[in-house]
Amino acid sequence: MREISDRLRAVQTPVIPVVGELVRAHAGAISLGQGVVHYAPPDKVYAAIQRFHADPRNHLYQAVQGIKPLRDAIDHKLAQDNRIMIGDGQRVIVTAGGNMAFINAVLAIADPGDEVILLVPYYFNHEMAVRIAGCKVVAIATDDEYQPCIGQIATAITNRTRAVVTISPNNPSGAVIAEATLRQINSLCADRGIYHIHDEAYEYFVYGDTRHFSPGAIVGAQKHTISLFSLSKSYGFASWRIGYMVIPSFLETPIKKIQDTILICPPVVCQFAAIGAMETGSSFCRHHVQALDRVRSLVRESLDQLGSACHVPRADGAFYYLLQLDCDLDPMALVHRLIKDYGVAAIPGNTFGLDGCTLRISYGALKEDRVAEGIGRLVRGLHDILCGRR
Repeated sequence: MREISDRLRAVQTPVIPVVGELVRAHAGAISLGQGVVHYAPPDKVYAAIQRFHADPRNHLYQAVQGIKPLRDAIDHKLAQDNRIMIGDGQRVIVTAGGNMAFINAVLAIADPGDEVILLVPYYFNHEMAVRIAGCKVVAIATDDEYQPCIGQIATAITNRTRAVVTISPNNPSGAVIAEATLRQINSLCADRGIYHIHDEAYEYFVYGDTRHFSPGAIVGAQKHTISLFSLSKSYGFASWRIGYMVIPSFLETPIKKIQDTILICPPVVCQFAAIGAMETGSSFCRHHVQALDRVRSLVRESLDQLGSACHVPRADGAFYYLLQLDCDLDPMALVHRLIKDYGVAAIPGNTFGLDGCTLRISYGALKEDRVAEGIGRLVRGLHDILCGRR
């Protein structure tokens, strides 16, 4: 008897739980690993949950694509914050988080053996989803600052290519793709007759003069653009599992087939909570981003102490730095050593498709004093290891 499918054998093991187990096994270790925010959802969430409980019908199955009051709130938000106007040619589908939105998209547009282009560093769950769908990952390198190269993307497109995936602000690098570049990628996809899947989970997490841009707002992009969103980061909603996707209207039926089979409908109590969050508005997240910007500066100043041993590419978004280290160590072995000897955890960069010794650190999950302590441990550990003192 074959114990598991060959398809799943090719899928990497999710690294976040692995690192989490290592942290729990070392008392007092601080994790700069998982990409979540430290703050709780807004107060209006709890009032919305009371409205859920007031009507017994809410305990029954609801619409596969999400309840209408939430979809109406999303339509308003998209128009106001993203300049995406939902009309006859587009639909909004509420999902159980942004990850579900992505695999919905892949299953709806691609057959086994088809190709999906991911830019390195990619979000590891995207790579896993493509493989689970039986499709081929075509990994395209970015430059030293993790910015896309249009020429390399164009060269990689074949007659089996179904989509190019972009993430901005980026997980794991924190890089923000310029509007002009996203427009070029979107135009390339239109010219080649493929989809542009754009992940915007970190849309509000931009710093300084940097601005977020949604390619779904481009005139004429509606037929080939799939936009993915999540409440997990912006509203402290990680465990509530609510996201949504904006899709061409002709994909509504196939995506509803997928979602009805896997989920039936997104958890209705969480959808009510999401309505409360969206009633609060994006100012809730932007307030927290101001505080994160101070932590971001603290982290960057600390990392600068490592000098040429650690290159830190520009990161104008999300709450990550993706460090390029001047050493030949295996990144997972380095993670083990940092946890064991220095009490601090990071995520190995090879899980995001990178070669060499790279580490992703997250400064969003902890309050400022704990981030400061964690980054202090990380810098001490990297200095000792990279400079050969230990």
